[in-house]
Amino acid sequence: MKARVQIMLKDGVLDPQGEAVRHALGTLGFSGVEGVRQGKVIELDLAPGTTEVTVRDMCEKLLANTVIESYRVEMLG
Repeated sequence: MKARVQIMLKDGVLDPQGEAVRHALGTLGFSGVEGVRQGKVIELDLAPGTTEVTVRDMCEKLLANTVIESYRVEMLG
């Protein structure tokens, strides 16, 4: 069983990496990019029977900084 966790900075939190990517894209001639938000994806290989609730608990305790980040869990079967 696998789970995919997508983690992004919450709206209103400064994203310096995203801004650096936006600037670099402009420098390369991609002028249509007005904003970039950068996040991370974590894929977990789980033991059979591991629930989404357990994965959310992992996010709350370790994987995401819930003060500044939001996360989304996708159970892949």
